[in-house]
Formats: sequence, C-alpha cells, structure tokens
Amino acid sequence: MSSAFFISVLAMGGLGIAFAATLAIANKKLKVKEDPRIKKILEALPMTNCGACGVAGCAALAELLAGGKADITACTAGGQEIADAVAEALGVESVETSRVLAVVLCRGGHAEAKVGAKYKGDMSCAAADLTGGEKLCAYSCLGYADCVDECEFDAMDMSPNGLPVIFYDKCVGCGACAKACPRDIIEMHPEEHKLFVYCKNRDKGAEAKKGCSVACIACTLCVKDCVSEDGIKMQDNLAVIDYEACEQDDSSIKRCPTKCILFDEEESVTREAYYSSLPGKAIGD
Repeated sequence: MSSAFFISVLAMGGLGIAFAATLAIANKKLKVKEDPRIKKILEALPMTNCGACGVAGCAALAELLAGGKADITACTAGGQEIADAVAEALGVESVETSRVLAVVLCRGGHAEAKVGAKYKGDMSCAAADLTGGEKLCAYSCLGYADCVDECEFDAMDMSPNGLPVIFYDKCVGCGACAKACPRDIIEMHPEEHKLFVYCKNRDKGAEAKKGCSVACIACTLCVKDCVSEDGIKMQDNLAVIDYEACEQDDSSIKRCPTKCILFDEEESVTREAYYSSLPGKAIGD
C-alpha cells in the first residue's frame, strides 16, 4: 500500500480521536446537573399524571416546584398530605391547602328528565352532544358516562337513574371528569362550598319544567330568601350563586318548588354509603 493511504488513515484516526476528546470535554463542561430535590419531590407526588396541576405530569411539576415556579399546593390530587411532603422535600414551611371536589350540577335522570328522541349513535357523551342526545333538556347530563370513564381514582359511578355519582371520600379534585363533560355540568368547587343549584337550564320556566321536573324555573324564591344581599342572582333564567357573597346555609332552599337548589348534599355521598344503598350490590360491583 502507498504511503498516502497510511497518511490518510492516520489523519482520519487522529481527527476521530480529537473530535471524541472535544465531545468528552464539552459533555463534562456543559452537563446540566439535575437538582437533587427533584427526586425527593417525585417521591412525594402521587405519580398519577392526572394533569390537574396544569402541566403534563408529575415529573414536569417536580421540575417547576424545584425551580420555585409552582406553589407547593399545586398538586390538587394530593391534598394536604402531598403539600406537606413537597414542603419537606423543598425544605420550606408547608401551608394549608383547600380541598377541591367535583360536583355534578344536574339531577335530571331517567325519572325526572323527559325523552324527546331516540339516540342511536356512538354511546358517548361527546358523540351524543353533537346531535342533542335523547332528553328534551338541551342542558342536561347526557348519561353515557364519559366522566366516569375518565376518573382514575375510582371516585365515580353511574347511578341506576342514569346520572354520574361522585364519591366525596374518593374524589381528589383532578378535574378529569369536568373536562370530559361536553355540557359543562360538572364543576370543581372548594370543599367549603355547600350550596348548589343542581341545574344548568337557561330556558324560561315553563319550557324548562316541560323538559325536566327538577329544573330551575326562575321563580326567584331562592333570590328573595337568601340572607345575603345579592348572594343569589337570576342570570338568563337560572339561579346563580355568588360564593363570595352568599352565606353557605339552607335559608334559600326551603321554598324552591322543584328542589333544584340544595344544601350540604355532597358530603354524605361516600363510596360505601352509595353502594350500601343499592339493593343486592356490593362495593365495587
């Protein structure tokens, strides 16, 4: 072989060694050191990746927490216990966190809501909402359990009456069920909220009552009976509670003719209590 060939091989080999050395030095110099607290934070987080915190998952939240870009109460699904654990991992003082729960604001099940059509499409709320579903009320729960399917915490079930039931003792407030509802009848509320209008119908009273026996008919009795001025207002034929102003008591529910506004209903709906109330049905069946 010619000397030119050997020179070429040596040159290429030398360049390869030089490039490798350069990359090794660059890797050492430019290596980003991971904050050791991230591992501790991840161990504290529930690792459900539910997205309730507003980011893609627990790993992304851990980085934000370590960088001081998220509050230690950001993990809604974890509650006070996780907030305390995150604070310990960060070496800071914990703060009190408010529990958030999902509330189904519709009581128009099979027994209460009138049927206006036969739906034969895909049995999902998202699909049924495109054509209106079966019920006359265009604001009601569609009843095809998209919300239950999205719950990863075994905190929901469909009742025999065709409505989703949320178990107060299991709900972590992740908000997945609310996002899955195409009619926005599931809302996230602080645990301190006890008074709810279980209706979303904005039709005039007679029309609303025609579609559902427990609809808000805009009679304004709750507005008049509320002990707080402007605590409840009528907006587009629907009673709306101002939680900043309204006292959380039962003063405004007593004269409601359709019983669509109720006080302190959610706390009693635990998983055990719900299944125990169903004849011949064991918990988890």
